[in-house]
Amino acid sequence: MIPIDQIQLNFNPASLILLNVILGFVMFGVALDMHLRDFKEVFVTPKPVLIGLLAQFIFLPAFTWVMTMFIKPAPSIALGMILVAACPGGNVSNFITHFSKGNTALSVTMTAISTAIAIFMTPFNLAFWGSLNPDTKALLTQIAVDPLEMLASVFMLLGVPLILGLLISHKAERVAIKLRKPMRWFSLIVFGFFVAGALAANWSHFLNYVGYVVFYVFAQNGIALLTGYTSAWATRLPEADRRAVAIEVGIQNSGLGLTLIFTFFHGLGGMALIAAWWGVWHIISGMTLGFFWSKFPPRTAT
Repeated sequence: MIPIDQIQLNFNPASLILLNVILGFVMFGVALDMHLRDFKEVFVTPKPVLIGLLAQFIFLPAFTWVMTMFIKPAPSIALGMILVAACPGGNVSNFITHFSKGNTALSVTMTAISTAIAIFMTPFNLAFWGSLNPDTKALLTQIAVDPLEMLASVFMLLGVPLILGLLISHKAERVAIKLRKPMRWFSLIVFGFFVAGALAANWSHFLNYVGYVVFYVFAQNGIALLTGYTSAWATRLPEADRRAVAIEVGIQNSGLGLTLIFTFFHGLGGMALIAAWWGVWHIISGMTLGFFWSKFPPRTAT
């Protein structure tokens, strides 16, 4: 077989444009569920949000880098892990938090803030942690990723839909309420079909190489969930907040990761397989944890 660092998944420019549009719709649908007051919540009760954001954008990328240095996966797999760790929380985290009987309001606030911060933090974390690992640094240099170009791309993918959605939810709340549910289901279903189609087009690569990434995704996702929960526990947040932070850190926006991989890394095999399998596994792990937690409602005092 071809080494995983050398394979490139089948993905043409027209498909990339379509993926960008779909991700824009997904983020627009998420933004319709947000309000400017979600951001104000940070100033009212900043501690839970700040702890969650530290776990999301500082601790998880750092622990991921340590993991790549310790177990030394193939360079493209390592870079894929760092990229996923640099992404904001995924858009299903709010639902899983609610199902887990966690603090849904905190989850929504974290989603809003982390999505906005990701415009800058995702390119920064990828460039910073990726350059600290000699193997992944060589890939970054070889592919010559421009951090400013990635920043502009992330702003178009996240920032523009976020701003439009917030404007509608603020200025025309009735319209936003009518659009929320249809947009959420439409974007998720279309994105699901798109991922399924991309997977079918690369089925042989998936079958041959998915075994290389299963362990790494399983371990990294476990570290992400544990990082979120222990960060909240160590700072004495209530149990409902701990669950929200754990899920927010453990559910990553792998769709954004895939888009960046095909835009800047030409569908590099190890990276794409990591992000694709993350998109499957984090829902399985999140819902499994949510089912367990749903049987044990948190006490109001901890």
